[in-house]
Amino acid sequence: MQTFHEAVGAVETFSPAEEQFNRRRRTAGLFLAPAVFLILLFAPLGDLPVLAHRMAAIMGMVVVLWVTEALPLAITAILGPCLAVVLGITTGRAALAPFADPIIFLFIGGFMLAQAMFVHGVDRRIAYGALAMPGVGTSAFRILMVYGAVCTALSMWISNTATTAMMFPIGLSIVAHLTRGRESEQGSREFANAMMLMCAFGASVGGIGTPIGTPPNLIGIGMLNRIAGANITFFGWMILGVPIVLALFGFLVGYFHFRSLRGLRLDTTGSGLIQEELRRLGPMSVGQRNVVAAFGVTVVLWLLPGVLAIVGAGQSGFARAFNAAVPESVAAMVGAVLLFILPLHWRARQFTLKWEEAVRIDWGIILLFGGGLAMGELAFSTGLAESIGRGITSWLPVQSEVSLTIIFTAVAIVMSEAASNTASANMIVPIAIAVSQAAGINPIQPALGATLGAS
Repeated sequence: MQTFHEAVGAVETFSPAEEQFNRRRRTAGLFLAPAVFLILLFAPLGDLPVLAHRMAAIMGMVVVLWVTEALPLAITAILGPCLAVVLGITTGRAALAPFADPIIFLFIGGFMLAQAMFVHGVDRRIAYGALAMPGVGTSAFRILMVYGAVCTALSMWISNTATTAMMFPIGLSIVAHLTRGRESEQGSREFANAMMLMCAFGASVGGIGTPIGTPPNLIGIGMLNRIAGANITFFGWMILGVPIVLALFGFLVGYFHFRSLRGLRLDTTGSGLIQEELRRLGPMSVGQRNVVAAFGVTVVLWLLPGVLAIVGAGQSGFARAFNAAVPESVAAMVGAVLLFILPLHWRARQFTLKWEEAVRIDWGIILLFGGGLAMGELAFSTGLAESIGRGITSWLPVQSEVSLTIIFTAVAIVMSEAASNTASANMIVPIAIAVSQAAGINPIQPALGATLGAS
């Protein structure tokens, strides 16, 4: 069976031309980043305070390294705060404190739950179970819709890349069986393209739905909390994200139906593949039931405060005590710990998740998130963010909540074409907050626009 990283690696591959471009970009970054650092460090930057001036040099270098990926993103995230300590901007304790922010543990718990789903094949069972529903396998439209719905739903809870890594080969297998023996090669290609693109777009769209769906979501939430003092709950994010997911998913289904599936007929005898694959999976294993139980407990703990608020009990004594005792980060760790408690074979002392499997989560993303929080906090504490905010605000012809939201959403979209989504969110969200505060505007909407744009 593929490991999680082998599956992700199968998706994250580049053509020779892309590899050459990436190599040149990284080489340029190795020379450009230190040059930008030295130029900003010794250049006169107006009336910037000394610490803000030094922080500007570090920020310039970090942005270049993140965009060019000359160093691994996580290493750059560590380098920035460490340089701030070396240059006397802050203390080691203050610079590294964001790496232990509670949202870091929300990341870790969510990643471990996703890893357990992959290890025990829960995601594959969900996929084949949905595709095997009565009537689905006899219609190209229904297959596409259900396949896309599974991609979208899974990516709300596990990473977009992991969802694609798991669902892509399933889609290829379905396409191969349902299009064999077709007279029209063009029709087969159209159906194959629609299925594969639905996998890619569905996974990206689904990540918007929950805070743990994709790293930029938690970056936006974390920065708004640490920098602007705005608390966005798990349930509160879903109230924003899920309607967007439904609207975008509906658009995708409609687009691919009219673009690729009209008049297409499939060899429905090939749909038995789905039933056959489901039979091969057999009944739910003990490990799968344990993963579903741990995941279910975690989701209930995440959503309970929002449900209590809806029924009018959000300010009750129980609700306040629950929120204090089980914040979202602790809820995520409760689910992760359950994976090490629920047994597979009690006599052998074998449990649902082994530590060797748990440590295969993407620690780089976690370090990148911590570094982004640290850089954002240092930019605000030194006054650099305020100066940037005032400077950008003076250039803008219109300074309203709507205009800033549109601007920073667009900037994040463009930036994420040149850098990773996570690095883009780390760079754009603090600026969106700083500019909003300089303009006297509530930063929540512009920052959330930048967060969603980075995805």
